[in-house]
Amino acid sequence: MTPFSPRPWEAPLTALDKGIPLLAAPLPLDRVAAQGWSLAAEDLPLPAALLRSSALENNSAWMRRYLDRTGASIAPHGKTSMAPALFDLQMRDGAWAITVSTPQHVAVALACGYDRIFMANQLVGRRGIADVLSGLKAHPEADFFCLVDDPANVRALAQAVRDIQPGRPLKVLVELGYDGGRTGCRSVVQALDLARLVHAQTGMLELAGIEGFEGLLKNDGTPEVLAQVEQLLSGMVDLARMADAEDLYSGPEVLLSAGGSSYYDIVAARLSAANLSRPARVLIRSGCYITHDSHMYVRARNALARRDPDLASTGDLQPALEVWALVQSRPEPGKAIVAFGKRDSSHDDMPIPLKWLRPGLHDQPVPAPPGARVDRLNDQHCHLIIPPDSPLQVGDMLGFGISHPCLTFDKWRVLLLVDDAYRVTGAIRTYF
Repeated sequence: MTPFSPRPWEAPLTALDKGIPLLAAPLPLDRVAAQGWSLAAEDLPLPAALLRSSALENNSAWMRRYLDRTGASIAPHGKTSMAPALFDLQMRDGAWAITVSTPQHVAVALACGYDRIFMANQLVGRRGIADVLSGLKAHPEADFFCLVDDPANVRALAQAVRDIQPGRPLKVLVELGYDGGRTGCRSVVQALDLARLVHAQTGMLELAGIEGFEGLLKNDGTPEVLAQVEQLLSGMVDLARMADAEDLYSGPEVLLSAGGSSYYDIVAARLSAANLSRPARVLIRSGCYITHDSHMYVRARNALARRDPDLASTGDLQPALEVWALVQSRPEPGKAIVAFGKRDSSHDDMPIPLKWLRPGLHDQPVPAPPGARVDRLNDQHCHLIIPPDSPLQVGDMLGFGISHPCLTFDKWRVLLLVDDAYRVTGAIRTYF
């Protein structure tokens, strides 16, 4: 597959898809570019979620250069977009695997033909375990990994492998967590005991490595937070070395995996120093880099650049995902209502007005008029504070940068790809 190419089985566009023009008949995804749609020509019903192809390509290439520089591998978190067309771009640029979170995500990855899948979560529940193992049985070419942090779950997984017989042992990583965090064993001692239990499930389970997740620690760059990140990673290294000393691992290499979209530089440096008796692969899992954003991950990227001043040599990430909507009302001199809201965009931080397009005045987007900021979002209305003399008027189009792409992607079944002149070049589907 080439990046952005749809699978033959993907559903065509219809008038029931949000952000898609009224269609007389279903439109196959590979025929979208031929329609000649353009934002400036008002061909798109708004709101619409748009992805700038040039920014996606830039970001994918940036991560490839970064990994070349650090020696780490990446299994990008697919739950960011759940868009196989974007996974293909990431795989083209050297991703080792695709990371998922749920049994449904595993099913999507298997259906799309990915042969190495990392589930950065515990696989629990009879139905979910059975569905994953049955999927692996039907796809003998697929290499699959998941996490464990509980003895009862280890035993349940081993029993399910005995019952379903997927054709090979289930590969698991012991997860180390931290007090107040999410999942994961709360001490190295507890985690080492669990690694021994995994090793004892001969023929059913294999210990593939050690995992942790530091991404929930507040990304404010303070010494206190960085110390927490370092503490977790140090614990992971200690655990990895103890399990190595007891020869608990299976397979030719050990996976050492952490690294969301905030601290993957620290992860790459610290885990690379584990120095085990067998080869180790440091696996980061950032997913948000592929689209970047205009707020949360700008902060993360700036903090990374402060920690690593030489990062400038790799270039920079660009925000690729924008939500476009129409000015619907100018009810007060200092206020405009824009026709999009929480059902269209994440709102961890408020969207940022970036671009402006007035049909008949602009032939492509220009910077948004200064002084505009989003005050709040309703379900489908955006309260935009503007200077009383703002040139914005009803019918103008505004393009908004978002914060936290994960929670924008999951509000759209279809996102349109555009070139730098905002001509539509394709469409991708999401599978949440």
